[in-house]
Amino acid sequence: MNKSFRLALAAAAFSAAVPALAAVPMTGDATTASITRQLNRYEQALNAADVERVMALYSDDGVFMPQHSPPSVGRAAVREAYQRVFGAIRLDIRFRIDEISQLSHDWAFARTRSTGTVKVLGSDQPPGPEANQELFLFHREADGQWRFARYIFTTTNPPRRPN
Repeated sequence: MNKSFRLALAAAAFSAAVPALAAVPMTGDATTASITRQLNRYEQALNAADVERVMALYSDDGVFMPQHSPPSVGRAAVREAYQRVFGAIRLDIRFRIDEISQLSHDWAFARTRSTGTVKVLGSDQPPGPEANQELFLFHREADGQWRFARYIFTTTNPPRRPN
């Protein structure tokens, strides 16, 4: 093969590979930092029982899927769900981020665990242990912010024993 033909063949192979490489999502430092900030804001909003700060983190079509409850779909339903939660309990928790992975340019997920305490309002009981594992699906919105598109959690506390 002559040199020109080999060079043209190599260029064609390279140009065919570039779009495939560009399609492979990479979780860069900026994405990881942005999502970490959002998770830190969520931790602070939960501990402050601040519905408005929580809602700033959700996308317009966000879905909140708490354990033992049906999903809350859309902003109005998500807002109502958090109002019920904050009307019933007070949290003092900390998140640990186990994984952040960008799935595409505008989609990513985070896998976390949280530990701390929960106080049932209107109860004489002291705060009890609170521990969960969580999965957040993030969507990068038109303003560039990563927001919760879907959020689900389940307890990691041992089951309660019957009295």
